[in-house]
Amino acid sequence: MTQPPSKEPGPEIEPYRGPAGGWGSVTSLVRQAKRAKRPASVMPGLAQQNKPHGFACVSCAWAKPADPHPAEFWENGAKATFWELTSDRATPDFFAQHTLEELKTFDDYELEMTGRLTHPMRYDRVTDRYVPVDWDEAFAEIGRELAAVRQEDPKTAIFYASGRASLETSYMYALFARLYGNNNLPDSSNMCHESTSVALPEVIGVPVGTVRLPDFDQADALFFFGQNPGVNSPRLLHPLQEAVRRGATIVTFNPLRERGLERFTNPQSPVEMVTRHETVISSQYHQVKAGGDIAALAGLCKAVLAADDASMAKSTGGVLDRAFITEHCHGFEDFRAFIQSTAWDAIEKESGLTRTALESAARVYCRAKAVIGIYGMGLTQHKRGVETIQMLTNFLFLRGNIGRPGAGVCPVRGHSNVQGQRTVGISEKTKLVPLDRLAEQYGFEPPREDGLTTVDACEAIIGGHIKAFVGLGGNFLRAVPETEAMEAAWPRMRLTVQIATKLNRSHLINGEVAYLLPCLGRTEVDRQESGPQAVTIEDSTSCIHGSKGFHAPASEHLLSEPRIVAGIAKATLPANANVPWDAWTADYARIRDAIEATYPKIFTDFNKRMWTPGGFDKPLPARERRFETETGKANFKVPSALSASFAEDGPDILRLMTLRSNGQFNTTIYEYTDRFRGVDGTRKVLFLNEKDIARFGLSDGQRVTLETAVDDGVTRRVADLRVTAYNIPEGCCAGYYPECNPLIPLWQHAERSKVPAAKSIPVRILAGGSTEP
Repeated sequence: MTQPPSKEPGPEIEPYRGPAGGWGSVTSLVRQAKRAKRPASVMPGLAQQNKPHGFACVSCAWAKPADPHPAEFWENGAKATFWELTSDRATPDFFAQHTLEELKTFDDYELEMTGRLTHPMRYDRVTDRYVPVDWDEAFAEIGRELAAVRQEDPKTAIFYASGRASLETSYMYALFARLYGNNNLPDSSNMCHESTSVALPEVIGVPVGTVRLPDFDQADALFFFGQNPGVNSPRLLHPLQEAVRRGATIVTFNPLRERGLERFTNPQSPVEMVTRHETVISSQYHQVKAGGDIAALAGLCKAVLAADDASMAKSTGGVLDRAFITEHCHGFEDFRAFIQSTAWDAIEKESGLTRTALESAARVYCRAKAVIGIYGMGLTQHKRGVETIQMLTNFLFLRGNIGRPGAGVCPVRGHSNVQGQRTVGISEKTKLVPLDRLAEQYGFEPPREDGLTTVDACEAIIGGHIKAFVGLGGNFLRAVPETEAMEAAWPRMRLTVQIATKLNRSHLINGEVAYLLPCLGRTEVDRQESGPQAVTIEDSTSCIHGSKGFHAPASEHLLSEPRIVAGIAKATLPANANVPWDAWTADYARIRDAIEATYPKIFTDFNKRMWTPGGFDKPLPARERRFETETGKANFKVPSALSASFAEDGPDILRLMTLRSNGQFNTTIYEYTDRFRGVDGTRKVLFLNEKDIARFGLSDGQRVTLETAVDDGVTRRVADLRVTAYNIPEGCCAGYYPECNPLIPLWQHAERSKVPAAKSIPVRILAGGSTEP
């Protein structure tokens, strides 16, 4: 391939009037299957996607039922499988035809469409090209470089992990980093749900949600906050539809009206497809202002407390679960005082919602016996993301909706094993890792100092303090904030190593010594010395599943992720008889035995239980109302402010939210189509309220530049965005991720969790450019 693949025609932007699912989903899948050029060999595997003894989807982390549907996949999950099993190849011949400077002219979609990587490659700075290299030679040089950095200062190396790697790979990778001498294990969780990992241990004693999939069958109401299942976790639409049909009520708080939370036609129902029947998902949909969720939750709590006062005055028993609060909670009186002292005017101003709307939602809550609180990055990626999540648990505590069937808190994770990676040691926080057990098991002294988060890592790279970066999957440079400064600083590192399946932007900007190492995908047969291997992952509901590939590898030169991690580790570290790298890669069951030895309470009989239909449960004491917090109880927390945003209201300031399209997963762009928002052929879009378009003197279709509205001496701009009228709260705007990442200052992150605050970036519009015909 000598030219970039042609882009889709466009742009065309028209309102989408159909439901989530339905014929639009089917049409999209057919288009993706054709694009993969190998649908015949892929289709049999789709029948086993997310099923017992099948393979776990490489995209979303939603739960996998014990009794699966005939097709236990949805649009984006199938896209991810087609994407991984494409027949296109990025071979050494391809790289011989293109310098990296030329490849930088490809956009994200064009880079992905070059196909699967087939050979290990080394960057040749003289020719500005990747050149093929033997695996043993690659491991040897990477090992020499890492060993040299380790000798000088092991803390100047970073071991990043995306959310895709299996539990087995993640365990080996985390151990490698600690044997190397640091806890610099930032991961994709640092960019999305780290606020969850900080907030929930303080209030319920576990860093994850308390809901299992069967709880959806028993819930009377579900309250959604800042999560879009139609794009990010489409299989969640099944239990939502079933919940609505049996009479449960769904109440949604989200700035944009997302189609998956409005209407749904089940593509697996012939009757619905023929009749075009649509299930209304949300009975109430409240378009909260970006960063206004603390205020909205305060309004809900205020209305619940008022309803309780009225009930008690009538001697009808009250609304609060007083037994739960008395026996299991701490800090209720301080929280009640905060809510009672907070005026409705302030709540309405900060949330963008009326008192009437919030009281209406609270009445649903008060009538329901069991409520699930569901949220996504619309809560986590704000200045006060941690406090926002704790406000949600405050709300649930009021009526005892933790540790009850059909109730609980449910963060919806993104990548398919991002939660599981934390379970087996991918964490920069030493308190989350059994270091003493690792020391005993492997005969070494683990580093005891906390490592670098993703934000910390970026600051250290920009500051010139990092000498080596190893990336286990992902597209780090596109995913992080402060794009311009990061790309400028990246080449100053001595060594960069990227383990990947396809080409992306992060592979085009390299350290002095750089390697691109291609690995097997999860959908592919992984054959090692003891035979075909299986791996395991953890879903969003803390259930652990086995997964085995079905398709022939894209190239005979690919290695599995465990083999690559072991190869680098052996070449880097002194020999340690207690760490059997070769035995582990020969038989992954032995890695699982090691995981069980490190985490016996979680992984008892790991190898025996890994194929349990629906997965086997990770213990969650909070589900049994055992709260392993500092107080030994569930803790009410008082927020420090009603606004979670960095953006202050002003005549020329807007709150920018970054979004995914339904044609992407994280930084992977499958197509230039965002069907649910009516966008085709472009990603250079700025969604604006019609009143804001008029207020700024703009017109629909006009091209504008966005500038970050902060005064820190750095100019951050994204140009050539098409103004597009959309149903979004006044004062807010939205654009696509990662295209808008250059607008996020690195220092604008959630307090304490350091999650980049990508959901309320203060921006100004600089008008200019042309108006489309």
